[in-house]
Amino acid sequence: MPQIASRISQLTGEGALAVFARAKELETRGRSIIHLELGEPDFHPAAPVVDALRSAAIAGRDRYVSPCGIPALREALAEYLKRTRRLELAAEDVLIAPGCKMALALAMMALIEPGDEVLYPDPGFPIYPSFTRGLGAKALPFFLEEKNQFQPDVGEIAAKITPRTKVLIFNSPNNPTGTVFSENTLARIAELAVKHDLWVLADEIYARILFVGEYKSIRSTRGMAERTVIIDGFSKSFAMTGWRLGYAVAPKQIIDAMDLLVLNTFTCTAEFTQVAAIEALRDSTGAVDAMVAEYRTRRDLFVGALNRIPGFRCQSPEGAFYAWVNIEETGVPAEELAASLLEEAGVAVIAGAAFGSAGKNYLRFSLVSARHLLEEALARIERVSTRWRSTVSR
Repeated sequence: MPQIASRISQLTGEGALAVFARAKELETRGRSIIHLELGEPDFHPAAPVVDALRSAAIAGRDRYVSPCGIPALREALAEYLKRTRRLELAAEDVLIAPGCKMALALAMMALIEPGDEVLYPDPGFPIYPSFTRGLGAKALPFFLEEKNQFQPDVGEIAAKITPRTKVLIFNSPNNPTGTVFSENTLARIAELAVKHDLWVLADEIYARILFVGEYKSIRSTRGMAERTVIIDGFSKSFAMTGWRLGYAVAPKQIIDAMDLLVLNTFTCTAEFTQVAAIEALRDSTGAVDAMVAEYRTRRDLFVGALNRIPGFRCQSPEGAFYAWVNIEETGVPAEELAASLLEEAGVAVIAGAAFGSAGKNYLRFSLVSARHLLEEALARIERVSTRWRSTVSR
């Protein structure tokens, strides 16, 4: 039998989906499972967004459209990013894709060649190094450590840049730590990008889910508009995960390259979802602010309680909707502890190594379940914690 392409062997999956599959299997056996593994909001799109989708479908907005996206949505996104992130850009700088992963993949295909080196955060979204390797490039991590409040060590990044370094990827707020990169950090990363002529892939999917301050995009830093590609979408901020709607903001030559890739792959993104996305950006019901306020309440409830469990230590996240918990003092390996929480307590979480080697002593909890479920999850974890309480020094 002919062999499949060798690049497939360089790809890896997502730990969250494997845990989700096992959790669903347990549910089919009658087990009660609280799902804190997937980064999927338990909210749904606001009613006007659903109405806009329905109206668009009824009106026949289901034809082929421009590979870059319909002009009205590209224009709406340019205005939205000016309003929410103070970015100055034109509609022509925006490309629509069926999901953020696709936008990310298109951008990486447009920028990365075999033999290039790509810097990415560890812990971080596992697709960054996976797809980098799939493109024949070398993925090099820079570490986000608790001793630095999970801010990157820019000196470490600088030391890892070589003549073959092409792209630096990061996301802020960060998945899984919830850290928002400081303005000083962004400024220093920008200096490195300009000095070494690097592309920066800024994954801003959690930019609206911010608990402190105002979001700062690295694209607004001097000299960065021409070398930054922003990846964002509607899954997290607008609770539209299954709609598969993402976008990229980039200089024209990158948008043109991505446009050609679209023509060679999926042709275009569904028009009716794009029409509904314009309504989502208007946010006429204030759904985004209400959702973020609820996440803030969940964060305060959950993180405070986790820190009272012997052996658990969690820095309060500044954004996104995750709790990144150091469990080293329990004396139990993270994979074993995650399995125990699922199999014994019925709480589905992710062992931190799924996000890179720096996560080996951590668990990630998604704050995507209602408060009463979070409270029940805490009670279940508390009961299981009797296994290691005696070994924890307080």
